[in-house]
Amino acid sequence: MKTFKIYTLGCKVNQYDTQVIREDYQRKGYMEVTDNSPADLYIVNTCTVTSSADKKSRHFIHHAHRENPNAEIIVTGCYAQLDAKTIDKIPGVAKVSKMKTKLAAISDFQDHTRPFLKIQDGCNNSCTYCKVHIVRGRSRSKTLTEVITEAKRLAAKGFKEIVLCGVCLGSYGQDLKSKTSLLNVIKALEKIRSLERIRLSSLEAWDITDQLIEHMARSNKLCRHLHIPIQSGDDIILKRMNRKASFALYAGLMKKAQIKVPGIGISTDIMVGFPGETHDNFNATVKLLKAVKPMRIHIFPYSQRKGTAAASFPGPVPANIIIARFNKMKTLARASELAFMKRSLNKKLPVLFEERAKDSPDHWEGHTDNYLKIRLRSIKNLKNQLLMVKLSKIKTDHILANIC
Repeated sequence: MKTFKIYTLGCKVNQYDTQVIREDYQRKGYMEVTDNSPADLYIVNTCTVTSSADKKSRHFIHHAHRENPNAEIIVTGCYAQLDAKTIDKIPGVAKVSKMKTKLAAISDFQDHTRPFLKIQDGCNNSCTYCKVHIVRGRSRSKTLTEVITEAKRLAAKGFKEIVLCGVCLGSYGQDLKSKTSLLNVIKALEKIRSLERIRLSSLEAWDITDQLIEHMARSNKLCRHLHIPIQSGDDIILKRMNRKASFALYAGLMKKAQIKVPGIGISTDIMVGFPGETHDNFNATVKLLKAVKPMRIHIFPYSQRKGTAAASFPGPVPANIIIARFNKMKTLARASELAFMKRSLNKKLPVLFEERAKDSPDHWEGHTDNYLKIRLRSIKNLKNQLLMVKLSKIKTDHILANIC
């Protein structure tokens, strides 16, 4: 039997696409290799969100060739879309495969307790720093019927939580002949009896409606978590980024969500060092984050991407200033995370346990609905169990809990 191995880089959408590829090759009679043994075929599902992602993608291609110089290597994903000529020159690469525009479906999600369900692909936004809308194309959605069918299939496999994802998730349904919305997807999936949780991946602020927030407040299945990429809190920089947002929009939306949905976890992405970013521009972002107090802040130094509008913008920020701003933001992020964790202590919350902690095998690790990472000591197998626990003690990146 022929064997294959997959290396995946990047976002939830890429991880979903990998599952599509996995099931395709399994249907063809291939067996997947998941250890250090060489395979007959390697698929590298690449990412191009930063120059570092490009480099990592090339690293895995070289690694595959070293592991088995006689193997066939197929490269796909976002990096492969725009830089096929560079990839094709790498030793061992047999094919650079363009991503299919058709939205496929999956029936399982290997090595995950919480499967990702891609309901949308592509992006109609044109953020000046980003290549994703270039490589993924225009927004396109699965029909509501297709989404429900796929979700029911995953629920029948025993999955209790599904994570809805897309390149621009909030634009779901606007391209369909019979227009629909993300909220309609949520309401439909809530009717699947065995499905206990529905989680949303990243949503742009301008796609989050009052109706969505109100539904989250009263739903017993929709997780109290929103990942809202901010990128910058400065109106001038946001305009240069071509973001349809402002300081006021972000602050108002997040505060509204925190009031309407008590205990909601809000996470975000921040970019430092965008061309032309001054000290005052950066401080506006700091001011916004101190005002909204996200539970988690992911920080990215600006990465110049060839082919984007921002690549030709004047006013590059010196590397030492980017590092200083990154470190200041990192300190703020840790303080904000700790404050959220402290507010959660002694609360009783349900946790879906996913796996044994890699550095502490006597503990099981999982997440609350508002996306706090929890650990619980247990000799029992808690995989895929939803248990009520009391949060007791803060550790570096998680909270220890006890069964109620």
